[in-house]
Amino acid sequence: MNRVSFEVSGGYHSDAEAGNSGPMSGGQLPPIYKKPANSRFTAENSQRTRTAAPYVDLTVDVQDDRVSVHSLKMDGGSSVEESPELTLLKRNRLEKKTTVVKRLASVSHELKRLTSVSGGVGGRKPPRPAKLDRTKSAATQALKGLKFISKTDGGAGWSAVEKRFNQITATTGGLLLRTKFGECIGMTSKDFALELFDALARRRNITGEVIDGDQLKEFWEQINDQSFDSRLKTFFDMVDKDADGRLTEDEVREIISLSASANNLSTIQKRADEYAALIMEELDPDNIGYIMLESLETLLLQAATQSVITSTGERKNLSHMMSQRLKPTFNRNPLKRWYRGLRFFVLDNWKRCWVIVLWLIVMAILFTYKYIQYKRSPVYAVMGDCVCMAKGAAETVKLNMALILLPVCRNTITWLRNKTRLGVVVPFDDNLNFHKVIAVGIIIGVTMHAGAHLACDFPRLLHATPEAYRPLRQFFGDEQPKSYWHFVNSVEGITGLVMVLLMAIAFTLATPWFRRGKLNYLPGPLKKLASFNAFWYTHHLFVIVYILLVAHGYYLYLTKDWHNKTTWMYLVAPVILYACERLIRAFRSSIKAVTIRKVAVYPGNVLAIHLSRPQNFKYKSGQYMFVNCAAVSPFEWHPFSITSAPQDDYLSVHIRVLGDWTRALKGVFSEVCKPPPAGVSGLLRADMLHGANNPDFPKVLIDGPYGAPAQDYKKYEVVLLVGLGIGATPMISIVKDIVNNIKAKEQAQLNRMESGTSDPQRNKKESFRTRRAYFYWVTREQGSFDWFKNIMNEVAERDTNRVIEMHNYCTSVYEEGDARSALIHMLQSLNHAKNGVDIVSGTRVMSHFAKPNWRNVYKRIAMDHPNSKVGVFYCGAPALTKELRHLALDFTHKTSTRFSFHKENF
Repeated sequence: MNRVSFEVSGGYHSDAEAGNSGPMSGGQLPPIYKKPANSRFTAENSQRTRTAAPYVDLTVDVQDDRVSVHSLKMDGGSSVEESPELTLLKRNRLEKKTTVVKRLASVSHELKRLTSVSGGVGGRKPPRPAKLDRTKSAATQALKGLKFISKTDGGAGWSAVEKRFNQITATTGGLLLRTKFGECIGMTSKDFALELFDALARRRNITGEVIDGDQLKEFWEQINDQSFDSRLKTFFDMVDKDADGRLTEDEVREIISLSASANNLSTIQKRADEYAALIMEELDPDNIGYIMLESLETLLLQAATQSVITSTGERKNLSHMMSQRLKPTFNRNPLKRWYRGLRFFVLDNWKRCWVIVLWLIVMAILFTYKYIQYKRSPVYAVMGDCVCMAKGAAETVKLNMALILLPVCRNTITWLRNKTRLGVVVPFDDNLNFHKVIAVGIIIGVTMHAGAHLACDFPRLLHATPEAYRPLRQFFGDEQPKSYWHFVNSVEGITGLVMVLLMAIAFTLATPWFRRGKLNYLPGPLKKLASFNAFWYTHHLFVIVYILLVAHGYYLYLTKDWHNKTTWMYLVAPVILYACERLIRAFRSSIKAVTIRKVAVYPGNVLAIHLSRPQNFKYKSGQYMFVNCAAVSPFEWHPFSITSAPQDDYLSVHIRVLGDWTRALKGVFSEVCKPPPAGVSGLLRADMLHGANNPDFPKVLIDGPYGAPAQDYKKYEVVLLVGLGIGATPMISIVKDIVNNIKAKEQAQLNRMESGTSDPQRNKKESFRTRRAYFYWVTREQGSFDWFKNIMNEVAERDTNRVIEMHNYCTSVYEEGDARSALIHMLQSLNHAKNGVDIVSGTRVMSHFAKPNWRNVYKRIAMDHPNSKVGVFYCGAPALTKELRHLALDFTHKTSTRFSFHKENF
């Protein structure tokens, strides 16, 4: 029997005064003790209040989680062996002692609760941590977390689990192996699933490596228990492997390593010792050597609460109203639905629409003109409408072969974008899309032209009667052709067929499947065709195609006068313009010599190159330049976004290794670069390579800069910058430029105030309008954050006015609220509060887990900036383009905020 003293309030205090609202209320609660197998507790209470109170000695039996009053000694110390009911009855006879009895009942209830949790009667008593107030809204929302199966409802998900169980155990007699547990419940983290299995098995005293269907059902119900306390206990059991109710530093280190592995966070896994010590320092300030369940609960809830954004009532009402407006509405009238969709489409795409419509009208006019012209020709009597179709299509091909060069005249487009206001009506951002549309027009025109000739014109000519052929002698000769070989063996036939063949090769290898190397199933020799190099070289077959096109247009059967041979007339201006563009590139890259200052090879196969900035090389943030490395290929030029800011005295590019050329480029620099020296930490890691001012660096040429959609960000007061993976490159330059511009404006204003001069720009239209920026960088790997770690820290430090709001998202980490990322989130909050550094990104910018909720992002911006025009700039893979564009249109049409979407895909 053990004795423990409790201070029990008594006397004349009422329940309301004592705060006796439940077993957790009242005075200071006793520490937590671990329940012995069969023990008896004695509570000795010495009550001292303003009035005399009796001395109470309460003896309590604790047996198999049952708590009962064994004996009660009062005042004189007489011992009465009786039931608790009789004791309470006698105590009620004593005046002024009712409150004491109630307190004793509360203590009895608390002792019963305490026997079910970890602790120890003997030894040192750990301090009981203050519990987080769960009544607060932020904590209430946090309690929804700590889920073991993401986005799965227990009742609805069991049928799928049961189906997988039947499939997996078909050959094992209905028994599920421990190693198959994760696969069965749909958990992709294998190691985490094994630890979860062990924790659930320990609670049920299951010692084997297999479970049956009923046990799996019990496991599943516990995993999906909606009670936060139950989920917390399950999580605690996973950490507490020896089931002693205490967490040692070794156990904490092991669960950190496990969580990091489940979320592909290799850096955290390597530093598990450091982070385990951090948790013990926070939760075990007295150096007891272990922590308790309540400590872990408090820390988990506090970490989750910090991520909950509290809102004022007015903001919540506004958010609710906006959500109601954004709900999709269905109009039963199909005409109204069609009109509404068409209206929104035209409003959002009017620039593209008028260009495409004008192009189609011009082609229709040319086609009609040629059709009518040859309908009046003598050949119409023999060849009929076929010759009209062939010649009309040929005229559109001439036009398109001239137009297709204009969208790739990058210097011209950049000049028009920067020096003129044509960008208001001309969609310069869609230059490559228009290039592709014209290519489709060429394919259609060539197909119609060749098809009409081969399938209709020539057969009619071969089978025409001598009388019908007589008027055609002036075109085809005195002797009527007898076979197809007559047409094939001519200049017109040879040039036409070779052109069709070269165009087919170039167009095929330009498709995304070949250009991006997606056809991995091709046999060895043909795999080289599915690469960017194959696209780049075959695309330059256009030089031969244009030469053949001029020859084909000169040696015509039906046109003899030179001034009627119009092919060269269509091509002369665009070809000269394009030739000048290429000459400018060659000349400019040769005279603008650059030297390599620094090279770094980062995790995630990213090569960062810092170059000296040539004199008079002026550019805007968001623009790109072409890079050539003769050591890889003397002919290939590849475009890369400039990541340095216009105010920097250097140029930098970050190159993701994806294709043949970039892989070879990395290989060339890797031979020169070396791993960082021993002892270097922070900026460089062991898996990086770096080099600076090395004479062995290969020679690099640059050409640019060239305009890009992101360069227009200055036109908007509010900008939303979204970078997906390496697509963050132009956005990094922009955020640096925003900080630099704001600092420059503040300094200029300060100088004017000191000198007493007026603002010269007051009556002029301001070129830099940006007042607020939101930057979202979404990446799959933790190592990606090393690419721009220094830059993001610099921006966070210099942005004293908090103009730029930066958000890093690591999609390899499970969403906040998932048990697999709960400890990572807790560590993140602890380390950032103590050191100001995020453990995931290694920067001052806190990282988020999983993918952003883009609808909430737009919604928040719309609420914070009503009646504003927001520029949305996205750079990355095409997968996200559709969603971001749709949300921009939706919020533009249904809120007072106007979102203008711009994208740059790679």
